[in-house]
Amino acid sequence: MSAAAAEHPWDSSQENQLETADSLMEQLPGFRVEIIGGVITVAPPPDGDHASVLTDVMISFLAVGAHGQESRVLQNVGLWLPAGSEDFAIPDLALVDADFEEHLIQYNCYDPAVFRLVLEVTSSNYQQDLRNKVTAYADAKIPVYVIVDRKHGRLHVLTDPVAGDYTSHRIHAPGEHVVLPDSIGAEVKLDVSAVLRAGEPKKAT
Repeated sequence: MSAAAAEHPWDSSQENQLETADSLMEQLPGFRVEIIGGVITVAPPPDGDHASVLTDVMISFLAVGAHGQESRVLQNVGLWLPAGSEDFAIPDLALVDADFEEHLIQYNCYDPAVFRLVLEVTSSNYQQDLRNKVTAYADAKIPVYVIVDRKHGRLHVLTDPVAGDYTSHRIHAPGEHVVLPDSIGAEVKLDVSAVLRAGEPKKAT
């Protein structure tokens, strides 16, 4: 999730969670609404530095041909989560199979089987990305989960999902160059310093 979020109380006697999510999106244009672990989360639009990180990361993927006939690089695409009957997430960035549109489940969300990688850029609600989404994405068997942790100034690469967790969790510091796993189908290298620098708040001149 890209910004500070708040849990939304849900009254099951009135409507189901997807209906509540629809209502919130109508009331709060531009906000991101997700259901993780049965909890509706609402986050304001991301800041410009967050968007800058995503652009820089996308360039790294595009430079090696990851957005082509075999796979596509997408922002804010819906991911249906199998752990709950109405759970879904909207990762900041995803690498998916090129035929992902053939695997729509519902609510503009796609089968987790077509996701090769998801990436989140943290903001003030960093615990959502570092905890709740780790569990959610591991349960969905997303092979690679990358977290650009702006709070602590590091980059996480999680691989090998098991029930509710990843068996491999590598943390990379500024100065490192990280080559993402071959399983994503492209040789993507990220400069940790450059990625984190893109996400730093800029001083007004």
